Amino acid sequence: MDVLIYLIPIALLLGALGLGAFLWSLKSGQYDDLEGAKWRILDDDDLPGK
Repeated sequence: MDVLIYLIPIALLLGALGLGAFLWSLKSGQYDDLEGAKWRILDDDDLPGK
């Protein structure tokens, strides 16, 4: 049971870091253009024949 004294704060810290990383990605615009990614896959700009 003494191990829980160390594991619970570590788990809370890791959870807070994950939440912070997610909120940072939202703030930086990571999820702004969800439709554009699927169309960029189909784009053939790098073909040598063009």
